[in-house]
Amino acid sequence: PGFENLTMGYNKYLRPYFGGEPVQIAMSLDIASISSISESDMDYTATIYLRQRWTDPRLVFHGNKSFTLDARLVELLWVPDTYIVESKRSFLHDVTVGNRLIRLFSNGTILYALRITTTVACNMDLSKYPMDTQTCRLQLESWGYDENDVIFTWLRGNDSVHGIEKLRLSQYTVERYYTLVSKSQQETGSYPRLILQFELRRNVLYFILETYVPSTLLVMLSWVSFWITLDSVPARTCIGVTTVLSMTTLMIGSRSSLSKTNCFIKAIDVYLGICFSFIFGALVEYAVAHYSSSQKCAAKAPQEVKPDLPYSITNYKRKISFTSIEISTDNVNCSDLTVKTHEKIKRVLRNKMHRIIGYFTIQNPSNVDHYSKLLFPLFFMLVNVFYWAYYLYF
Repeated sequence: PGFENLTMGYNKYLRPYFGGEPVQIAMSLDIASISSISESDMDYTATIYLRQRWTDPRLVFHGNKSFTLDARLVELLWVPDTYIVESKRSFLHDVTVGNRLIRLFSNGTILYALRITTTVACNMDLSKYPMDTQTCRLQLESWGYDENDVIFTWLRGNDSVHGIEKLRLSQYTVERYYTLVSKSQQETGSYPRLILQFELRRNVLYFILETYVPSTLLVMLSWVSFWITLDSVPARTCIGVTTVLSMTTLMIGSRSSLSKTNCFIKAIDVYLGICFSFIFGALVEYAVAHYSSSQKCAAKAPQEVKPDLPYSITNYKRKISFTSIEISTDNVNCSDLTVKTHEKIKRVLRNKMHRIIGYFTIQNPSNVDHYSKLLFPLFFMLVNVFYWAYYLYF
């Protein structure tokens, strides 16, 4: 039949079953590609084929065939006002012509297909980056028709979505996906909404080779200084300063890929902070050992021996004076023979301070390196066990 005969008396501004039951619109999706997933902007860009089916009794004709019509005839028909929720920007492809399809069946069913590229917001939790799993959504909703006019359904449930399991992404792997039917409560009414929800798991192997392995090797390089003698000041200082600067550069490079507005303390930041602490600790360890060694050498240096002749003369005079004094209980001044109280307190405090300092004084500085050879690797392995167990299993 001619299309003009079908559309005679057809009003494209009125929906099918106008004034009666709502129109049921069944949808299906093909995910052609997901070109980019941005952590800094928290969105993803996808190219999809959106297919919508509904029945318009005004377009019923005799026969059992279907006809594919020119896409420009869409302007003469009523079509749903479907839009993508949380879309930042979208466009329809128009090379070489507008990528739209209209197919008409004899029972009045219309198949309307579109090729759309859209950038959709996706709220991400980056606290476990790069061992994170993100959940993103693609939501389709009616803009003007509420649930009294339009009902959205998936054509075949989860089987209505194709292509997503075949996607090959640079940093992610699609774990699973599922479809949902929901409603959106707005001030102007309740609108039907279809939701495609999918989980993306980040591939951590790239970050292990790029960040985790170099930072671990830098920590191990800082331990080399423990096998160098304390007298080799340039060698040990050079290793400590070089590893600290290299670790700082690695930390800055790991954060450059994400937006500075992201205030998340990520898993990779925690690991780099741990590595930096161990490297800086190795540098501080040498400073302590070298200082203790220099103090011990200064204590062993020969000191100038002072003659005790004045002391002997004074003692002799005291002996003479005591022999010539006539002791009388009336002339004895007890305050001259006793030590003042505050002098005793000063002496006690001074002794305690020397005793406390003695506890923290390293008697043998060479033992510092000896214990560090064992404690630094042991603590680093324990921290790694807790780190990976927490971020991979909790």
